[in-house]
Amino acid sequence: MLRVLVRRSRDVSYLTEDPARELEGVREGPAQWWWRPPSDPRRLDDARGTLRTSERAAVVGYDLIVAAPRPISILVALDDRNAPAVVAAHRRAVDDALSYLEERAVVVRERRDGDDRDLPGRWSSVVGFTHGVNRHGEPHLHDHVLVGALPEGARGVLDSRALFAHVATADALYRASLRAGVAGATPYSPWRSFEGVEHVEGLDEGYRVLWGGHFADRGEKRHWTRADARATWTRDLDRFESHGAVPAPRRAHGVLAEHTFAASFEGLAHVTRRHLVRAWSDAATWGSGAADVTASVDRFYPGLTGARGVREESISVRDARMVAATRERGPRPLREREVDEWRQRSRVISREGLGRSR
Repeated sequence: MLRVLVRRSRDVSYLTEDPARELEGVREGPAQWWWRPPSDPRRLDDARGTLRTSERAAVVGYDLIVAAPRPISILVALDDRNAPAVVAAHRRAVDDALSYLEERAVVVRERRDGDDRDLPGRWSSVVGFTHGVNRHGEPHLHDHVLVGALPEGARGVLDSRALFAHVATADALYRASLRAGVAGATPYSPWRSFEGVEHVEGLDEGYRVLWGGHFADRGEKRHWTRADARATWTRDLDRFESHGAVPAPRRAHGVLAEHTFAASFEGLAHVTRRHLVRAWSDAATWGSGAADVTASVDRFYPGLTGARGVREESISVRDARMVAATRERGPRPLREREVDEWRQRSRVISREGLGRSR
């Protein structure tokens, strides 16, 4: 899950003072890492400088919280051997989400000659912090990523509406990338159900019950060591009760779930690029690389490739649903000839009533 918290204070001691030792030996490098500029030991105490804003704005920046689905966090607790690969896949997926947000959601609205324009922006610096537990010591792989409200070289702060509008898409892209990354680097196969629940093939649901992450109280902030976390997990496992694993779908890897894709547009009057990227990511049951998702969407819907911000061009739900070729080809770019063939088949399907929007 990707959440955005508005920051009105530059006090980041909550993050900088926690070394997150619960992931020592599992996570590459320290908890704090720089996305821009690249890691520089001389800048490790300058995280607060990331939160930049204009003179008139009260918001100094945003805390992007990117949390792995519960079953992925559980793998880090259960399998020491593959835990480093899981954490590395998470960090790569976080990078994919950040790249998407910066490309499509960081815009500055300026009024020129009586007309509002959305100008693309770029974060001057981005710093992240990777943690592995929640306040109660349960496995909870997540990152806090700090970004400023004032893009590099801009006179005004970014349009927060655009950032919040694209969060759901960035989250879906993160999860699709994570599923593919974990599957490619470990023996595990994460998958997403039609209902939107993330699973790992063969993983007992009893672990999700044991470490559900729901408590009446928030708990106190504590700096965990790896030994502390492991000891807590061992004690917790004494209470484990098997609930069995949810059967994984028989759909082949690399093939989109056509019903998931089509259902993603229910209730929408118009479909934008961000809706399409989200739908494609969610329909990639076994995961897909972020670059493959966006390249596929741009190939099938070339009129929307330049979309960013909240004032995106849109298409109808009928045009967005191309179920036949989604099923046939899966989440990868197609050649122009294949795109034309898909569109022709989609028109036939629409005439028969199968692709009609409600």
